[in-house]
Amino acid sequence: MPTLQSDRIESAIHNADLLARIEKLNAIGIALSSEKDMPHLLESILIGAKQITRADAGTLYTVNDAQKLNFEIVQTSSLGINRGGTSNQPVQLEPLPLYRRDGSPNNKLVVTYSALNNKTVNLPDVYEENETGFDFTGPRLFDKKMNYRTQSMLCVPMTNHDGKTIGLIQLINKQSNNGPVAFDDNDVHLVHSLASQAAIALTNKRLIDDLKALFDSFIKTIAASIDETSAHTGEHCRRVPFLTLALADAASRDESCLKAFKLTEQERYNLEVASWLHDCGKLATPIHIVDKSTKLETVFDRIELIDTRFEVLKRDAKVSMLEHLLKINGDKDKADLIEKQYRQTIEQLNAQRDFIRVCNKGVESMAPELKARVNNIAAHTWCNCDGEITPFFSADELNNLLIPYGTLNDDERQIINDHILVTNKMLASMQFPEEMASVPEYAGGHHERMDGKGYPLGLTREEMSVPARVMAIADVFEALTAWDRPYKDAKKLSEALAILGKMKLRNHVDPDLFDIFINEKVYLPYARQFMAAELIDIDEPFEIPGYPFNMP
Repeated sequence: MPTLQSDRIESAIHNADLLARIEKLNAIGIALSSEKDMPHLLESILIGAKQITRADAGTLYTVNDAQKLNFEIVQTSSLGINRGGTSNQPVQLEPLPLYRRDGSPNNKLVVTYSALNNKTVNLPDVYEENETGFDFTGPRLFDKKMNYRTQSMLCVPMTNHDGKTIGLIQLINKQSNNGPVAFDDNDVHLVHSLASQAAIALTNKRLIDDLKALFDSFIKTIAASIDETSAHTGEHCRRVPFLTLALADAASRDESCLKAFKLTEQERYNLEVASWLHDCGKLATPIHIVDKSTKLETVFDRIELIDTRFEVLKRDAKVSMLEHLLKINGDKDKADLIEKQYRQTIEQLNAQRDFIRVCNKGVESMAPELKARVNNIAAHTWCNCDGEITPFFSADELNNLLIPYGTLNDDERQIINDHILVTNKMLASMQFPEEMASVPEYAGGHHERMDGKGYPLGLTREEMSVPARVMAIADVFEALTAWDRPYKDAKKLSEALAILGKMKLRNHVDPDLFDIFINEKVYLPYARQFMAAELIDIDEPFEIPGYPFNMP
């Protein structure tokens, strides 16, 4: 009877222990299903396997693309060894090849055999397993070096839904009150279950990572296609994300005016995606407008036609002079006067031609007196190749020459501005997951102004998120410092900051973000990476308008 009672107690203890381990397995499985960090996921798998089997040591391997077993996590509790995972201590061991150089399977090692054949291997004592033919040189060298005794070993492959081995769990020395013992059937079943759950978690994580990598490469390909379409915007879509994230990170650290703004990892990723896609609508913008480097440029620069007309007027002046000289019968005084008038006409025409060339570049704003001078020149007429007397400028040429600033007329500027409408339409058509629903809003606001006079929606500061306001500053500053615009040269750093400061005072950009941009010197790493050294003429912008310590 005492023996029967003892057996019952022992059985109850065993069942309770098994139940506790099963519950532990379930908890581990739940945790694995929600883990997003790969190193932590791998570490959790091995720690879980050790816990449910009471193993002293263990190694987690993954199969890489070169058909080798990578050492991901290595742990030996009794020796205090913890490598890989979240330990910040790399596993400095070479991967184990699954195949020899001749292509034959490498079945000599327990772990490679288990992985290659998708078989569980349970060895009570590796030092007594000579008949298996496995090579235990590695464990023996480890034991000798570390004064350790490798005894029981359990290797369980992790297999995905296609029956492909993607990793392996190796456990060493199940602990008991009497030292290391063999892993039993319950241990094998529990680790099998864990390995199945781990394989699903690893496969899902890799699938998510692969899809994210595909998505990231896709959006960067779109950005690259925008940049490469035009030599004049060749780096814009690459530079804006750098500046956007730098300012957003600085704003997230702020503990004063924007202390309520804290950028989560997901929000930061959304902002990165938005900054790469913010100009995707330019794919629909005609390239001749994007690349319009002068006021008269269409397929070609029509300034050449204007130059030709000036040459025609100069030719006509010369013909007129010669005709008048023939009529005066050698009168020297009259001849001198005629020649003087001719030279004055040529000088005037050359000056007008040079002035129109300057106007065509669009580098200066068109003051009223400059517009008046263009209109005076437009009063010329010339005789075309059909013998017709026509206006010196066509209506379209005159309209373009009178562009107040830059090289785009009103219609062309509207087409450029409409790229944001196309961007919004394209992003609205994309089925972003719920956690990325903010991407269109972030990307669509980079031309809005804090006073509500921007486009396309005329949003005010209060109607915009902080990330969208960040993008507005990044887009402006990049444009000011860009060296590859067709209509202007790159601004010096001091000039760009001064213009941005004036935009703050006029309520065009967010004042709090501007202050962070200046105080945290967000502009400086960007300038050093993307601007020519001779243009970086300032470190401390004490004199710029809108500087926080120099407010009017």
